[in-house]
Amino acid sequence: MDTQHTESHDHRPSRRGFLALAATTGAAAALGGLPAFTASASPARPASSPMLSAAAAAKNQLWWQAPGSPNSMIQQGLPVGNGRLGALAGNDPAGELLTISDATLWTGGLNDALQSDGQFPYDRDDFGSLTLLAELTVDIPGHDLGSVDNYRRSLDLAQGLVSASYDLSGVTYQRQIFASRPDDVIVLYFSQKGGGTYTGTVSLAGTHGESTTADSAGRHTSFGASFANGLKYGAAVTAYSRSGTVAVKGASISFSGCKDLTVVVSGGSNYAPDAAAGFRDPSVDPEHLARTKVLDAAGHSASTLLHTHVADFRPMFEQLDINLGTSSAAQRKLDTWQRVQARHRDDVPDPELEAAYLQFGRYLMISGSRGSLPMGLQGPWLDGNDPDWMGDYHTDINIQMNYWMADRAGLPDCFDALTDYCLAQLSSWTDVTRRLFNSPTNRYRNSSGKVAGWTVAISTNPYGGGGWWWHPAGNAWLCQSLFEHYEYTQDRAHLEKIYPLIKGAVEFWEPRLVTTTVTEASGASREVLIADSDWSPEQGPLDAKGITYAQELVWNLFGNYRTATQVLGKDTSYSATIDGLRQRLYLPVVSPKTGWLEEWMSPDNLGETTHRHLSPLVGLFPGDRIRPDDSTPKDILAGTTALLTARGMNSFGWSNAWRSLCWSRLKNAEKAYQLVVNNLKPSAGGSNGTAPNLFDIMDMGQGRGIFQIDANFGTPSAMIEMLLYSRPGHVELLPALPAAWAASGSVSGVGVRGGFVADFTWKDGKVARVTLKSVGGRDTTVHAAGTSRKISLEPGKSITLGNLG
Repeated sequence: MDTQHTESHDHRPSRRGFLALAATTGAAAALGGLPAFTASASPARPASSPMLSAAAAAKNQLWWQAPGSPNSMIQQGLPVGNGRLGALAGNDPAGELLTISDATLWTGGLNDALQSDGQFPYDRDDFGSLTLLAELTVDIPGHDLGSVDNYRRSLDLAQGLVSASYDLSGVTYQRQIFASRPDDVIVLYFSQKGGGTYTGTVSLAGTHGESTTADSAGRHTSFGASFANGLKYGAAVTAYSRSGTVAVKGASISFSGCKDLTVVVSGGSNYAPDAAAGFRDPSVDPEHLARTKVLDAAGHSASTLLHTHVADFRPMFEQLDINLGTSSAAQRKLDTWQRVQARHRDDVPDPELEAAYLQFGRYLMISGSRGSLPMGLQGPWLDGNDPDWMGDYHTDINIQMNYWMADRAGLPDCFDALTDYCLAQLSSWTDVTRRLFNSPTNRYRNSSGKVAGWTVAISTNPYGGGGWWWHPAGNAWLCQSLFEHYEYTQDRAHLEKIYPLIKGAVEFWEPRLVTTTVTEASGASREVLIADSDWSPEQGPLDAKGITYAQELVWNLFGNYRTATQVLGKDTSYSATIDGLRQRLYLPVVSPKTGWLEEWMSPDNLGETTHRHLSPLVGLFPGDRIRPDDSTPKDILAGTTALLTARGMNSFGWSNAWRSLCWSRLKNAEKAYQLVVNNLKPSAGGSNGTAPNLFDIMDMGQGRGIFQIDANFGTPSAMIEMLLYSRPGHVELLPALPAAWAASGSVSGVGVRGGFVADFTWKDGKVARVTLKSVGGRDTTVHAAGTSRKISLEPGKSITLGNLG
């Protein structure tokens, strides 16, 4: 590394710069908070067009040659979202269909009663479920798919825009669909070239038996209702045109002879992130508010609404750019689904498709995680009212995996939804833990008879409630995610916010640890602390003490607590006590029978060899206590590698993503890459793989495949981890670069633990140039190609290094 220079500028918006930019479009209020569906001031409109040229937009554009089937929206519908509202668009010429969801539209409640077997009820009534808000249809008679030519639809990832076009009787018909965060609406704009017109009907229908009605002035149709749990919700739609006739007739809107048509829909609930208020805002009338929002938006042209949306969306998307190499001309001619199929059939790398898959994950993050609840198993994209596992928050991998990507992929602000959720639930989680955790029916109750702090169940909802079994180590894993966000951002205010969560989790574990005696390999014995009875997710004995999963997570939790107290200058005496407990924690050993890192405190394998969960490997990823360097004993590293090998290379998408991340940590580039490729395999007949719309499909057997969004985030996380590994004080470039990407490439905007952002390029498998910018960090060491360089920066400054290796 022989060149460097320090700068104080950067071409990408910083968090502060982005907030300033977002303020011009009315989006600033959505960041760093958790607002309910509420009224807001009209956003400022951009003074000039923020739209990309067609050539510039093509790089991040997916496209298809057929519309989505209304019977397969979850696999063929194209997603749009504004962080709270989400919709899947079918794009059929004769009948546009949108299935619309709101992240807060949940049945259920606190669910604070254990069953006789010690489990929480886990159903759609007591625990609750995420559900659909509405279905919107735009029927256009005479535009049947069989009668049109040159059909094409696309998803513009950089601008948050779904488009479709086709030719009919010499006229080119076009439509655009987007979900605007600034205006809090979903917009459909129909246009044409060649003198054609639109005639048809717009219909908005609830999915729970609601009645849609028109207002007396004939401006919109809407509905409002409430669930049995008292949550109120509603939606409204309006339409307008610069020509022809648009009129409200009964429960629908008719249009005739329109050269253009704009349809605006909005909706939401009176959910509020306030346990003391029962998670409701009684002042909100969702139906009335939805009407207000659509009428306010309808006061502007479709072009103005689009420009306002793109001015909000593009800056977030452009915080990371990636180039993994150049695809062939033949690959570029194929549409997106054809390319997915060809990648699997021909087993030929398609680097542009692979980069687009990563960017698709970022698109979903921007669209699904801003200013509302975090994303659960499906994010805000449903095709019915009965999503598997209620579309909930699984705390034994899924919600954590959803947010591994945010900081790595240049979207730290999208992480705020998870932070805000945990803070809003904390009082309820604490109350339920202290009242119910030591209940006689809870098989995981503390042997000490004492309980403090908080923990969660395997499944959680937005009302402070849990479902299924208690998950004692779930608090430690959630805190690991929250603390890692601090490591990336060095945001002291964030650490102050999450400190009560971390301390509460520590307080839970202090009385939960039990003392036991273990015999060392030398024959000597010593006393250690182990976790009380628990279940290694989701296999093996239900009651086992000292499971590796819990030991690793608690070791990490106690270490993060020590750092937090040092940074914040708090609770130094208590921190010393907890540090003493940490030094006595039992840490896993290698089984003399299997040669694997033990999952339980037993030399025997007590579960499935190829189980989907990698629970005993949390110390490898997302933790990094186990590393392929001199800090890790050779036998532990060998046992870890052997266990990961035994788990296999083919599982569900989220599990493959976790495996890929682990192989990347072990610097096995080709295995890490193969697992990415395995997830890109086209799903057929419900098999594991990628759907036509790039959603990840999980094989449930008997030909039924379901959508789980965590793989769509976990796989991009693995791809970035292959390019850059970091921990505070340490940055390693290209730790697991596969041969398929080695020729040349670049990435900009990658988050670095310790408070930095990295841009770098490579050629022939070696880093050519790297720029590291501080977003709060000061000192770190950059490693590449066997060389290292210590750097020190002031926040906001950057340094560029060249000729690495």
